[in-house]
Amino acid sequence: SSKMSEVENTFRKFAVYGDTSASGNEMTGKNFSKLCKECGVMDGKAVTSTDIDIVFNKVKTKGARTITFAEFQEAMKEMCRKRFKGKSPEEALQAVYGLIEGKEPSNTGATKATKAGGVERLTDTSKYTGSHKERFDESGKGKGLAGRQDLADNSGYVAGYKGAGTYDQK
Repeated sequence: SSKMSEVENTFRKFAVYGDTSASGNEMTGKNFSKLCKECGVMDGKAVTSTDIDIVFNKVKTKGARTITFAEFQEAMKEMCRKRFKGKSPEEALQAVYGLIEGKEPSNTGATKATKAGGVERLTDTSKYTGSHKERFDESGKGKGLAGRQDLADNSGYVAGYKGAGTYDQK
């Protein structure tokens, strides 16, 4: 029954995925369909996402939002008949469990920084001009508030005057 513990292990990993408060004993429909997709139970032809939702709702307790591992096994019995049509129920079930065991939820679609054309140029602070240039130091690090504020110059000279500070007081 080592195969079963492998499958149960996978069930638990997917059950807690994305939910820090989950115990791992029950799985939501969202994570159930994630498991089916990522383990290849859903192939888009014999088994579609609609089938997964139907089976999930069929095996879960009325009014419940999650399924237990026992209900998950029921669901897999339903699935394997669709997924592996030509095989006996027992063989089909083993084939489905073969797909599932040892798998972990992957973080597909986790946002990565884009390197699409043009983004590099837009985010290169050394090419900024005008007032935007003032907002970053030489290394390209933002100066924060200092770069956004017009700090008042109370020297008495007109802004931009080249000879500022040269007038000697008598």
